[in-house]
Amino acid sequence: MSESCSPVSPVRIAVIQYDPQVGLEHCESNVSRGLALARRAAREGANLIVLPELANTGYTFNSRAEAYSHAQVLQDGPCLKTWADFAKQYQVYLAAGFAECDGLKLYDSAVLFGPEGLLGHYRKAHLWNQEKLWFTPGDLGFPVFETPIGRIGLLICWDIWFPEVPRVMAAQGADIICSLNNWVWTPPPLFDDAGRCMASYLTMTAAHVNNVYIAAANRVGSERGGRFLGCSLIAGTNGWPIGEVGSAEAEEIIYADVDLSSARSAPIWNSLNDLPRDRRTDLYDATLGYRLHAPMPR
Repeated sequence: MSESCSPVSPVRIAVIQYDPQVGLEHCESNVSRGLALARRAAREGANLIVLPELANTGYTFNSRAEAYSHAQVLQDGPCLKTWADFAKQYQVYLAAGFAECDGLKLYDSAVLFGPEGLLGHYRKAHLWNQEKLWFTPGDLGFPVFETPIGRIGLLICWDIWFPEVPRVMAAQGADIICSLNNWVWTPPPLFDDAGRCMASYLTMTAAHVNNVYIAAANRVGSERGGRFLGCSLIAGTNGWPIGEVGSAEAEEIIYADVDLSSARSAPIWNSLNDLPRDRRTDLYDATLGYRLHAPMPR
């Protein structure tokens, strides 16, 4: 934050990078480990904390039945109550991913809790690989949630590969997007000479072209033969990481001190260039099918 002006919405962001494991026997320890790191972040001043995708269950399910056995209902799931209690106790805002059961449907979902309780709920729109066998694609659109610290959007992992997702949230006035991830190892080359992966660059690019903060929490470790690549980061409105980018192996916490409201007035190169104003919606929005608000039924 600039020392020349007083912040309107000062926030210390923390993204939590750790290693939750699949299996019902691990769920309690997954939640405990994530919150132990979140507790450390809160004690170090963080008031917006982001956990990874499927933070309580692990990721690599073997069947839909196994995914279903790990799922919880939004209204009264025990791990969601634990996260809600944590946000209230520490007076923080906490984003976390879980497997959601809604009737017979399963969703790869994210929640946002604050001291006041549940503030936001999102279902992953773009499903990766075998996720398509367990989960139903999200049906909640790309909402942005008003909170006392700013306007917060949620996306999950593969969503960042689709530029429409952060664009739609930015168009709705998001100050920050919390990106909850299980980025996996893919065929090489996985890292460039700077040690960054493609997911890092996609996060940075989305922040840059939409003039919005993005806090991306990924997991690390191995699970049922698959590996996860870390690289958690917090991208500023100019796209560049604020502070360090997470390692590929270690559990760690990445911090950034920002004024969230500054996303609404962040400079874009010069006085004649403004990304929202310069968009040629007359040429491409209809082609791409963008529709922020569905028409009223006749």
